[in-house]
Amino acid sequence: MGDNGAEHQGRIHALLARVERQEPEAFGELVAIVYPELKRLAHFQLTREQPGHTLNTTAIVHEAYVRMASGRGHWEDRKHFLRAASAVMRHLLVDHARRKRADKRGSGSIPVELEESRVEGDDDSLAVLALDSALKDIAEIDPRLEQIVECRYFAGLSVEDTAEALGVSVRTVERDLQRARAYLAEAMGPDEH
Repeated sequence: MGDNGAEHQGRIHALLARVERQEPEAFGELVAIVYPELKRLAHFQLTREQPGHTLNTTAIVHEAYVRMASGRGHWEDRKHFLRAASAVMRHLLVDHARRKRADKRGSGSIPVELEESRVEGDDDSLAVLALDSALKDIAEIDPRLEQIVECRYFAGLSVEDTAEALGVSVRTVERDLQRARAYLAEAMGPDEH
């Protein structure tokens, strides 16, 4: 990493320390520096959604900002912060899918006979909810499996970056990724993944 990269990492580390001390303005400054990476994360997650999704990249980043700013967690470094942001974005998409499902079920409208109601075929909210449920099950079995899936498929990190972010070997990530894939395939069934 060149001098600019080391300087950039140093600035992020200093801002993370200021956020930890709950200094005003520090979180906003941190987000401003990593904003392009947050946009990339949000875009990466939206590529997994159906075309015409009602959320856009900017909306996801801004909502993640609001949620993370109010929670003010402890983040060790840039990758840890981005992994946390990716998890928040995943939960935003899950919440959005739940709201869409609730709206389709009527949410206060007059009930319709079951034969008359239909769920639109272009809606992937069931798949998002099934994936979220499967990931929660994985976390109960082995929390690291969920973290690896989040790093690889929601944050778009490479195997090497995932290993570094989680403090494990590349081989461990590869092995755990195989376990996670097998579990997800079984949990979600052939039509859902």
